[in-house]
Amino acid sequence: MRIKRIQPPKKDALVDDKVNLSLLDPLLEKYRDKKGNLIPLLQGTQDIFGYLPGEAFARIHEATGLPLNEMYGVATFYAQFRLVPAGKHIVKMCHGTACHVQNVTAITDEILDTLQIKDGETTGDGLFTVETVACLGCCSLAPVMMIGEETHGKLTPREAVKIIREIKRRENN
Repeated sequence: MRIKRIQPPKKDALVDDKVNLSLLDPLLEKYRDKKGNLIPLLQGTQDIFGYLPGEAFARIHEATGLPLNEMYGVATFYAQFRLVPAGKHIVKMCHGTACHVQNVTAITDEILDTLQIKDGETTGDGLFTVETVACLGCCSLAPVMMIGEETHGKLTPREAVKIIREIKRRENN
């Protein structure tokens, strides 16, 4: 499996719409003086906003004194954190050994071509984010993709695209 280096978001991606930072107050109060509070603060912030807005980093820094460079370093190191909003439907493409042998790369390429995005990106309409993951733990169903909490197995490129198009059709009605 290839390891992809995380790229910092484009400069314009750091310009946030106004977010309601007061939503962070209970979280900041809960973790204000606790040792090892950085990851729980980032996780809680992402739970609130769906990603980590730049303004939230500044607010957490003001309230806790945690260094901005340390927060950003942790947020970019761990794959669980997002610096830009994700799509409504997160499509996780399993690229573990079983799926790889069953040609999941062709399925992933077909989905990315259909949605006109790259791995890790979100469609312009905000409906889909596609992510390559190491393993979904469904090896007997290889090749597998997961959309939200729903697992789709024994896929072909055509079947995978059909599932994506059906979700898009339902969203547009």
